[in-house]
Amino acid sequence: MPLTIHLTHPCPPQRPALVTRMLLLPALAAVGLGALLALAAPAEAQARTRHRAEHNADGSATARTGVARIGPNGALLRGRTATTDGQGNASVTSRGAAVGAQGGVAVRQGSTTRHADGSASHSASLSAQNAQGSLQSSGEATRNADGTVTQSRTSTATSAATGNSVQTHSSYNQDSGLSRSATCYDASGTAMACPTRP
Repeated sequence: MPLTIHLTHPCPPQRPALVTRMLLLPALAAVGLGALLALAAPAEAQARTRHRAEHNADGSATARTGVARIGPNGALLRGRTATTDGQGNASVTSRGAAVGAQGGVAVRQGSTTRHADGSASHSASLSAQNAQGSLQSSGEATRNADGTVTQSRTSTATSAATGNSVQTHSSYNQDSGLSRSATCYDASGTAMACPTRP
């Protein structure tokens, strides 16, 4: 049974035009954002990857992977750590940051945990910004040992040109099913009618 139910940035049937534009922002992942911003992109792409694994006598293990890339189209820094305890429990955490050639920035982090009884949980957040505006999104999902699943996600996109924003929220559980909503706000924070797609 899948760990998460992907309901990324849900909106009503007539999705607001603002959301459509903002969700094109890069959803890349991480850490070291200040360092990335200070990098001068070279003419040719460069990349480095590091991987380290530790195996212990009790059956537990830890694996760490780091990736750094920089080139004329921007820079990316990404890290991932996976652990197991030898008892059927495991976890994975990841973080990443990306800077585009035009100054767009995206930061993401996530965590997944799986237990020996079959239960699991996942949480993730994303922050992105470019000349058009910004996007903030966070969500979580859980699966109980009996297989029941719950999920929720909240996202907010803001236009740099107008200051208007839209907030979407979705939730799911196996008893009531899926629910979702979208609310738009003007630059002062007052609720307003959401624009529809042309």
